[in-house]
Amino acid sequence: MSRPPASKSSSTGQKIESAIEKALDPLTSVIKRATQPSAKVAETPAAGKPGQMISPLAVPFPVMPPVGGVEIATARAGFYKHQRDDLVVFHFPEGANCAGVFTRHKVGSAPVDWCKRQLGAEKGGEGVKLLVVNAGCANAFTGKAGADAARRTAGEAAKRFGCRQRDVMLASTGVIGVVLDDTKIAARLPDIENGLGADNWAKAGQGIMTTDTFPKGSTAECEIEGVKVRVSGIAKGSGMIAPDMATMLAFIVTDADIAPPVLKALLNLHVRTTFNSVTVDGDTSTNDTALIFATGTSGAPRIGRVGDRRLKDFSRALEQVMLDLAHQLVKDGEGATKFVKITVDGAASPASARKLAKSIADSPLVKTAIAGEDANWGRIVMAVGKTEEDVDRDRLAIYFGPHTAAIHGAPAPDYDEAKMSAYMKNPEIDITVNVASGRASATVWTCDLTKRYIEINGDYRS
Repeated sequence: MSRPPASKSSSTGQKIESAIEKALDPLTSVIKRATQPSAKVAETPAAGKPGQMISPLAVPFPVMPPVGGVEIATARAGFYKHQRDDLVVFHFPEGANCAGVFTRHKVGSAPVDWCKRQLGAEKGGEGVKLLVVNAGCANAFTGKAGADAARRTAGEAAKRFGCRQRDVMLASTGVIGVVLDDTKIAARLPDIENGLGADNWAKAGQGIMTTDTFPKGSTAECEIEGVKVRVSGIAKGSGMIAPDMATMLAFIVTDADIAPPVLKALLNLHVRTTFNSVTVDGDTSTNDTALIFATGTSGAPRIGRVGDRRLKDFSRALEQVMLDLAHQLVKDGEGATKFVKITVDGAASPASARKLAKSIADSPLVKTAIAGEDANWGRIVMAVGKTEEDVDRDRLAIYFGPHTAAIHGAPAPDYDEAKMSAYMKNPEIDITVNVASGRASATVWTCDLTKRYIEINGDYRS
């Protein structure tokens, strides 16, 4: 794999030694930064694995004002050995609507099957009353026993809160291949009922965490015909992130009055450029779920048609929340130290641009080079060429931030190793590739790949 030549004063032996050091220990520079006096020290969150190092890219949980009609509670059901909340319930008012997008993974989980069935039924998504989420057990690849556990969970929740089973949405995250012990959830429902409150967003964000190192939330405001409307959401995800239709788990709530088909259309519109445009490790989860709920309590007029122009500001706010949450997933990527934006320009089609950007973003060689703060553009050339997409090799250009690495299919004449190395030390990196085959563009966000990813996943079940 090629890279621009270093200065003549550097010996071949020094270059080889440096390359080996970076390849074997891409965390060296990260550790050096972390031990500096200016390094940010974060407290371990209430959820997550005990003693887990907080991502250096962690985003503070925002102030999340109540959303009209929504009450939230958390409890410890006991899916984890250590003391933490792992059960979250959202309670919605009469007349709330819901829509969702889910993983296209061929081994979808029992809660995914449950939600798809309820939302796909006649008048599906109308009158949704509850969302029940557990962390610590994915209830995926569990056959009929897992499906029965999901049904019993919905039944117990419906009985406790006086609604139909079909009005209960379910989501699970955690270890695959373990049947959900629904009795643990049923036993905590009285505590959940007593603990419902409008200000429990932060607790909910923590309660759905698995290997996450920080809770993820986002909120925005907009107007529908002059009436102020709020859009808020939480998400979880750190590893097994290469979403296909949704993200690991994302729950968005608005006080607007919007019909389920319109919610579904808006979710599908924005999921492609938000949740489906991030990747941590190239692995899609069995449980990917994104749900949006509309309580209708804001006083804004009801929107029942997809093409309604009054949705313009709401659509903007929804995309803002979804993109913010998607970015936080990457910033909490298992072992991540760099937040990386990959943009492909000049592609033959949007699909081609997206495929090229994903190939770069998912490449272990590209990601480890970034971890080692090495602008190894030869690896980007590799990731572009292996896709078999239309690429004009003799006009290919690669940029790292404001610096040109390659132009006209060759190393840039003014390539400056010192400037490039300095740029690669930034916590956020922009990489742009022009393949000179058309006019289409696509952007994908990813992170670096470090030793911590192996450590986290090597003892995931311990």
